[in-house]
Amino acid sequence: MAARILRVNMTKLQTEWQNFPEKYKMLGGRGLTSRIVADEVPPTCHPLSPANKLIVAPGLLGGTTAPQSGRISIGGKSPLTGGVKESNAGGVIAQKLASLGIRAVVVEGEAPAGELYVLEIEENDTRLRRADDLAGKGCYEATDAIWDRYDTKAGVVIIGPAGEMRLTAAGISVTDPNGSPGRFAGRGGLGALMGAKGLKAIVVLTDKTFAAPYHDEKRFKAAAKRFVEVLRKNPVSGQTLPAFGTNGLVNVINEAGALPTRNFRDGRFEGAEKVSGERMAQLIKERGGKTGHPCHPGCVIKCSNIYNDKNGDVLVSPLEYETVWALGPHCGIDDLDAIAFMNRLCNDIGVDTIETGGAIGVAMEAGVLPFGDAQGAIELVKEIKKGTPLGRIIGSGAAVTGQVFGVRRVGVVKKQHITAYDPRSVKGMGVTYATSPMGADHTAGYSVTVNILRQGGYVDPLTAAGQVDISRNLQVATAVIDNLGLCIFIAFSFLEQEDSLGLLLEMINSKTGSRWTEADFTRLGEEILQTERYFNRRAGFSEAHDRLPDFFAEEKLPPHDVVFDVTPAELNTLFNFRQEVRKDAGKAASLR
Repeated sequence: MAARILRVNMTKLQTEWQNFPEKYKMLGGRGLTSRIVADEVPPTCHPLSPANKLIVAPGLLGGTTAPQSGRISIGGKSPLTGGVKESNAGGVIAQKLASLGIRAVVVEGEAPAGELYVLEIEENDTRLRRADDLAGKGCYEATDAIWDRYDTKAGVVIIGPAGEMRLTAAGISVTDPNGSPGRFAGRGGLGALMGAKGLKAIVVLTDKTFAAPYHDEKRFKAAAKRFVEVLRKNPVSGQTLPAFGTNGLVNVINEAGALPTRNFRDGRFEGAEKVSGERMAQLIKERGGKTGHPCHPGCVIKCSNIYNDKNGDVLVSPLEYETVWALGPHCGIDDLDAIAFMNRLCNDIGVDTIETGGAIGVAMEAGVLPFGDAQGAIELVKEIKKGTPLGRIIGSGAAVTGQVFGVRRVGVVKKQHITAYDPRSVKGMGVTYATSPMGADHTAGYSVTVNILRQGGYVDPLTAAGQVDISRNLQVATAVIDNLGLCIFIAFSFLEQEDSLGLLLEMINSKTGSRWTEADFTRLGEEILQTERYFNRRAGFSEAHDRLPDFFAEEKLPPHDVVFDVTPAELNTLFNFRQEVRKDAGKAASLR
């Protein structure tokens, strides 16, 4: 099956198949979304204009039996940051698109005013169908309506009311293997971009999952089998994550004094145990939920979960660390059921839980409601769906909320909210937050591995020394992992097992027929980052945007009483890579 791109012109309400360009051969996932943005989107265009494009792309290893290869990348110019954006999620859509030979779906233009559509994709046919009956519906109700029309073996990408309202905290939902719309490409406001296109949902009508072609299938599957063994052998990916999910980090990060509490006022939360992964796992077991749940076909780590309410009914799937932190300790809330309920509300409305929790914390800082007020926080989330002025403010994210209420302590970089590791106590994360082209993004260069979990070495998280090098190396590696469509959690074995990179290269080469070496792996990561940075520079970003908010350098964080002291001069060296970027990624001299 020949690789291809599906072009969807919402202005003309037409679709077109295109052959996949040879120049993109080794690109997938984030590498492909960012490259198409750089090649085709005017950097200074308004993010909600017809000139912007929404790109949905499986990774290079999507549709294969490679473990953890079911991540989908969704990209465009971010309505939240104004720069390049890729947000990825699990679910079934990546494996299905790749199995149909679709390397990317590119949505451009905008539908006529007031019209809403569903894009239907089959192996050899596509249709745009009016979706007026889905207008204003939450992701759960709208997905149920789609199941009534189509086979439940289909994959669904959908936005909620927040995306239709074009709120800049709006995300995009992807259905998981159980048919639940709980896997979110949440960051960067890309749900608003999808809404601006007049697209409510994308439905991929196929039961194919692992049908992508291989150059050498036998060789590939042998490497994939060995890689599964490596993942299961690692204590983090093989034991901790399946047992407690990502929320197993609450007690770990709290003990490290790096759990941002009450809008970054403290590094420890007195109610951490009540919202911890251990407590969550206990409640899941008592209520008949599930731990060790896969987020996509081919997932062997199984860090997801199904969290039930007190009556034993499914409340949300999954309940993850970043969400628990944003709607919990960040807001001074220690009620896990209230956090899970807000998580479900956010999923239904279609907003990023991190950005929404960040905005609620800022509203608490402003005195709109007190820290710890769980019911008040729930009501704020409900305001988003109502579309009230206050709801639209919260649904537009923390930066807008801070501007409206005159709050200085707002933890954003490039207008995107920082995540669940205070940069003063995990300084490698501070470097990643500051310098990532995506805005504050923990997944872009997850230094917690080295700073806290001691995977692949150790660098003291409280000192500035070495943090730029850690972040640079992790950002380069992560860009390639995202390009391949792999889960970020392969990094744990990747850092610890000497043969992990070799197995990964073996899968890449036996899939594509290439002869990649470790140098090629590194080179691609650097080029992806340079492509993204070049786009941002043309969009108006400079080194001044690669900075944390001032208060992180001015206010000492208890209990360690430290500030973020990696200097601007040091941050400016992060993109000093070893080789020149390819000419088609932009002039290297203009990036340094």
